[in-house]
Amino acid sequence: MPETASSMFSAYASFATFMMVFRSMAKDFIPDPLRTYISSSLSYLFSPLSGLFSFYLTLAFYEYSDMSRNQVYDAAAVYLEKKIGPATQRLRVSKTPRKKSMGVANDRDEEVIDTFENIKLKWRLVTETKTGNNNRLRYFELSFRKKHKERVMGSYLPHVLAQATAMKQEEKVLKIYTRHILSWEDVVEDGNTEWGSINLEHPATFETMALEPDLKRTIVEDLERFVSRREFYKKVGKAWKRGYLLYGPPGTGKSSLIAAMANFLKFDVFDLELASIRSDSHLKRVLLSTTNRSILVIEDIDCCKVDVQKRKHDSDSDSDSDSDSYSDSDSDLETEKKSKPNTKTRVTLSGLLNFIDGLWSSCGDERIIVFTTNRKEKLDPALLRPGRMDLHIHLSYCTTSGFRILASNYLGIHDDNRPRLCGEVEGLIKSTEVTPAEVAEELMKSDDADVALQGLVNFIIKKHIETERDMKKLKTKKKRRRRRRIRNLFNFHLW
Repeated sequence: MPETASSMFSAYASFATFMMVFRSMAKDFIPDPLRTYISSSLSYLFSPLSGLFSFYLTLAFYEYSDMSRNQVYDAAAVYLEKKIGPATQRLRVSKTPRKKSMGVANDRDEEVIDTFENIKLKWRLVTETKTGNNNRLRYFELSFRKKHKERVMGSYLPHVLAQATAMKQEEKVLKIYTRHILSWEDVVEDGNTEWGSINLEHPATFETMALEPDLKRTIVEDLERFVSRREFYKKVGKAWKRGYLLYGPPGTGKSSLIAAMANFLKFDVFDLELASIRSDSHLKRVLLSTTNRSILVIEDIDCCKVDVQKRKHDSDSDSDSDSDSYSDSDSDLETEKKSKPNTKTRVTLSGLLNFIDGLWSSCGDERIIVFTTNRKEKLDPALLRPGRMDLHIHLSYCTTSGFRILASNYLGIHDDNRPRLCGEVEGLIKSTEVTPAEVAEELMKSDDADVALQGLVNFIIKKHIETERDMKKLKTKKKRRRRRRIRNLFNFHLW
């Protein structure tokens, strides 16, 4: 026995010495590229054998599947947020101003152990940064024994989806998303459509909105009818989406109405700036990256850089409008023609129309698209037709019913305790254009109802006087311009 052990040790020492000499000679005489090629070839040759002897299987759930978000990834992010075990070494802690308690969740690259029907499963969030840019590739890894594959695919993953949906409904935390601003090279090369989000904590509701009762009722009924007609949209062959155009002067509550719609439907909001979109194809990718049960908002659509010159008006029957409808914006068009076109930020009107109701708009369910504008007359008629903007909502200046809602919200004034000045304010509002934002600002200046209302009366009277003075100046300018035209025309005929 001692001789056998001694022989084995001697043989091992000889083999180790040979390998050291061989490695040294290979390093000296075999070039690095050839050594790398041999090593990679051997690894490729024996890798199938290693898989045969592995007892574990790993599934990868990437954040995006093709061009749309991966629902399993989103569900795993919600499901695993509360799965904090005793072996956890790193946590992500956050708190927003309106939250009463801190939010605690697992950090990236942290392993999370879960158990389902006596099956042990291991999750891990992996984040990779692509070389040369700031794009991040994120995905979840789920590892388990191979023999449980059918049960994991058939039972566990549906369980994760169902639990994530229930947790979202229980928390009822709405999100507002905006796109991360990246370099144009990143957008073009990688098609990055990454959204960042924060909690939507806007308190606006339809009860607090200073709208006419009939208009408020129309909007609420339209929203309720839309979300309850899934089978109807499928039966008639239409995409389950709806478009709203909010138009009116600044300060009339367009943004607040969007927040009220989101709070009413419990829909997330995607705030899209067309200035961050490079091309029509990029716009399609952004649409596909939004989620179902959401509101896509494009504010001040009349101010967005959309290339209307590339669209042939005679090929679209929706744009049967004479040139007089654009007379108010002739100077703007002349300025745009003289300026150099911005080739980096150009979305065509045709691409925008296809974005709203083309084939790509059907890639998703229960979606609402909202456009806002201060000047509806500047929009192309093709944007306004049903199927694109289905319901046009005019938010005008403050009315008497709107004032009563604001007085109730800010000063607690109701029908049974109305001060005398309320009647005077309502009379002035009927003859003066004042926005709900201006009325609300005056009502906030004092907690004393009489003081606040007197300040509002003085403000409206002052604005009424300024409006009349501006109207007189405008009439005087128009008379002078008319006289100048007549004089020039008369001198032309004499000449």
